[in-house]
Amino acid sequence: MDYLSLIRRPIESELSAFIQMFDEALSHTDGLLSDTLQHIRKRGGKRMRPMLTLLIASNYGQVNSVTQHAAVGLELLHTASLVHDDVVDESGERRGQPSVNASFNNKVAVLVGDYILSTALLNVSLTNHTEIIKSLAQLGQTLSSGELLQMNNFKDDGISEEIYYRVIEQKTASLFATCAKNGALSVGVSPEEVSASYEFGKAIGMIFQIRDDIFDYFDSKEIGKPTGNDMAEGKLTLPVIYALKSTGLEPMLQLAKKVKNGSVSSDEIAVLVNFAKERGGIDYAVKKMNDFSEIAKRYIDFHVKQSSIRDALTAYLEFVALRNI
Repeated sequence: MDYLSLIRRPIESELSAFIQMFDEALSHTDGLLSDTLQHIRKRGGKRMRPMLTLLIASNYGQVNSVTQHAAVGLELLHTASLVHDDVVDESGERRGQPSVNASFNNKVAVLVGDYILSTALLNVSLTNHTEIIKSLAQLGQTLSSGELLQMNNFKDDGISEEIYYRVIEQKTASLFATCAKNGALSVGVSPEEVSASYEFGKAIGMIFQIRDDIFDYFDSKEIGKPTGNDMAEGKLTLPVIYALKSTGLEPMLQLAKKVKNGSVSSDEIAVLVNFAKERGGIDYAVKKMNDFSEIAKRYIDFHVKQSSIRDALTAYLEFVALRNI
């Protein structure tokens, strides 16, 4: 099934307008800044987050300039956070192409990330909507605190499913939740509908990240992400956390501690990956995804009336849960 076409169908013209506004915001005439922004624009992407903002706004009313500036502002904030994250993580690649810090250097990446963040603030200010401006500022705080929580978790010997959820809620789900919330705010719906939209977006984001983490337990050229890459970076994700907590096997717990302190070998990672698969870690992660899917489905059932938007949001949910890339 071509999920992306179904998702875009009711918002084709609005999405085109968004892309034009976003590309204009990521453009400049000065040499180095122009080259760097052009490098970032080449990444493209599926535009999952802005599409969610546009769909939620369309569900309750009509996409307008407030909706578009809110969507552009949030996507710029997300882009800035990725540029800075690549510096922090010393990543050499982003979406299949060299990262900004790899193509230029860390100084350029930090400064360009700051420029994009300022451009995000400029765009969201054009909404003249206090609650949308506030939500973007709070999102920036949440993304930063999530990154710090994850960094601190690397140093902690404890293995906690609760901390895992807190990290992915702050680092990933908060983006989707704010997209949905701002879409609702932009067309002036009730506080109850705004809250429901936020929870829908959060459920989508939790599914998105758990699915992404499951990829790390399988080899795939499509994904472009080697098995065990998260563990090589010191991250323990839901499948292996479940296997460790449900079995309590001391040798595996010792390997997990080596993951967290950065001393684990590739062979030891392979042992943990197989252990997570054999002890039901993947099945458990899929079950948790299904739990969040039920939350998202209830929103679609009770809050979405237009058939075209219902079909698009259903396709959105299914794509996030079933995607291979």
